[in-house]
Amino acid sequence: MSKILVAYFSASGVTAQLAEKIAAVPGCDLHEILPERPYTSADLDWRNKKSRSSVEMNDKSFRPPIANKVADMAQYDVIFVGFPIWWYVAPTIINTFLEQYDLSGKTVIPFATSGSSGMGNTNAELKGSCPGAVLKDGKRFRANAGEDEIRAWIDSLGLK
Repeated sequence: MSKILVAYFSASGVTAQLAEKIAAVPGCDLHEILPERPYTSADLDWRNKKSRSSVEMNDKSFRPPIANKVADMAQYDVIFVGFPIWWYVAPTIINTFLEQYDLSGKTVIPFATSGSSGMGNTNAELKGSCPGAVLKDGKRFRANAGEDEIRAWIDSLGLK
């Protein structure tokens, strides 16, 4: 049986709720990715080109610092990584998270929350951050995703 981690970044709490539901289904460990400097409402204002999130997302090489790490990433075979969709992709803090570890031989599975945007170019933008890992196609969920929908998705992944 694979050892599974659900790691997530949640700016407003929506992704946290989904991550908890995913972690409960297969009985895996849960890890919140905490930014060194928490995001404020003003930071998240996508309509303001000078907001923190807008500035970060306009510079794909930017890596927001993270305040915490997974103590023993080596023990995990599968890492679900969750986030809200920002500008049709994962926030760059997800790249920061992935680049902190040697993920060679591991399976990385993105999941996201969004009211309407799909996964966009998420995998293309995450691939370089997890060399040697198998990066599966991710899934976007609505905030109110039910347990049946989550279980069906996890079952479809064929994890052992």
